[in-house]
Amino acid sequence: MNFVWYALVVLGGYLLGCSNMALYLSKIKKVRMDDKGSGNLGASNALMLMGVKAGVLVGAHDIGKAWLAVLLARWIFPELAFADALAGAVCILGHIFPFYLRFKGGKGFASYIGAALGLNFWLGLAVSVAVIVIMVVTDYIVIGTVMTVLVVPVVAGLMAGSVWPTVILLVPTAIILYKHRANFVRIKNGTEFKVSSAFKGKHRVDK
Repeated sequence: MNFVWYALVVLGGYLLGCSNMALYLSKIKKVRMDDKGSGNLGASNALMLMGVKAGVLVGAHDIGKAWLAVLLARWIFPELAFADALAGAVCILGHIFPFYLRFKGGKGFASYIGAALGLNFWLGLAVSVAVIVIMVVTDYIVIGTVMTVLVVPVVAGLMAGSVWPTVILLVPTAIILYKHRANFVRIKNGTEFKVSSAFKGKHRVDK
């Protein structure tokens, strides 16, 4: 019977993850996100192409859906071991691989923050603050992204006293790291988008 419940957790988390605010806004604003900027339907590309307000709205949505997935799994299946971590991880994968967009969504970082907040609010809050500080200091989002997805699985496992949260979260961690490999190439080449550019009105990217 546990297999059925775990399957429901996976299905529910994945469908929540498939909701994509960047897609909704891009349709309203008539902005093509698949072939501009980073080419992803996520918060960072929304920031690049549509500005700060759009980036914040998309980020809040992506954080919220993963946070909700974790809390719902914990509430509906309180006796199911690590259902919350599984729901959060699968929600992140739903964001990255939405079925109705030919499995081409965002890079999953905002949803990763949401899952961390759901698993442990203080862990998620500490990670969020650290990301903002790193982003301000380096002017790049990706530096904070990499540090977060490497640290959160380890800390989540230690706090739970089990290796399973770490194992579960390492799946989206590996995918997010792979999805961000091009960002470091652009940093090396001096072409990576800088956060400060969005506040200077330089958010429409055509390359």
